[in-house]
Amino acid sequence: MTRLYNPLTAPDAADVNDHAPKPGGLLGGQDPAPVAVHGGADARSPFLLVSDHAGQAIPGDLDDLGVTEADRRRHIGWDIGIDGVGRKLARILGSLLIEQVYSRLVIDCNRAPGHPTAIVSISDGTEVPANIGLSAADASLRTAEIFDPYHARIGAELDRRSAVGLETFLIALHSFTPKMGGVERPWQAGVLHNHDPRFGRIVLDALRADGLTVGDNEPYVLTDTSDYTVPMHGEKRGVPHIELEIRQDLIESEAGQGEWAERLARILPAARARYHAQYGAHA
Repeated sequence: MTRLYNPLTAPDAADVNDHAPKPGGLLGGQDPAPVAVHGGADARSPFLLVSDHAGQAIPGDLDDLGVTEADRRRHIGWDIGIDGVGRKLARILGSLLIEQVYSRLVIDCNRAPGHPTAIVSISDGTEVPANIGLSAADASLRTAEIFDPYHARIGAELDRRSAVGLETFLIALHSFTPKMGGVERPWQAGVLHNHDPRFGRIVLDALRADGLTVGDNEPYVLTDTSDYTVPMHGEKRGVPHIELEIRQDLIESEAGQGEWAERLARILPAARARYHAQYGAHA
């Protein structure tokens, strides 16, 4: 089941399939809403899944950003394969999955607005012409119509869960390119953490026990300024969390996505139980 979030309605409004354009705004009536919600069959699932880079959409007014389709489909445009992993995992666990619908080349929803890499003019050697010399007003439109509704939806779900006393473990799902800057990356997955590494280290140990080569804050390091979703929705709220990276060649196919979804559906509940044993239940 897929529900599209409309920024012009309340976060808990009925499902919608389109949205009205804002006068003078970026998104038109033919553009998809910026947030998609999947799963949620188990209203008491302790896991909230989020995917900052699942989407590939480009607002019609931006003319594909001046980037070829082949480049937009590369890792610079989205987290390849993570949409399939997240949706399959949401079905298995019964958890809610909140996805960003637009390409990270439009705006990166895992960067704070104004961050130097929030709206890139070049990515892994590919120029993004529509982003070169972008005005502050146009950047603000992308923030208001794409970034803000996505994070408002995550915040609203966390507020709802807190109000009814549901325990929450925030799982931020990402994927990474096997080669960057000509350098092969040996990890099959990476676990990123910062101020509170407790749940992350448990998941890291479990993945390694599964026979995988897993990076500890590799291939990226999670910091207060490099990322947005985990610092804002996990660390600031004191919610146990993990930012998980999976190598893209392992999840390009539906079979690979299914394999990883089943692995995580096994590992995450066991990691939660171990967290409880070591640190107690999280209210």
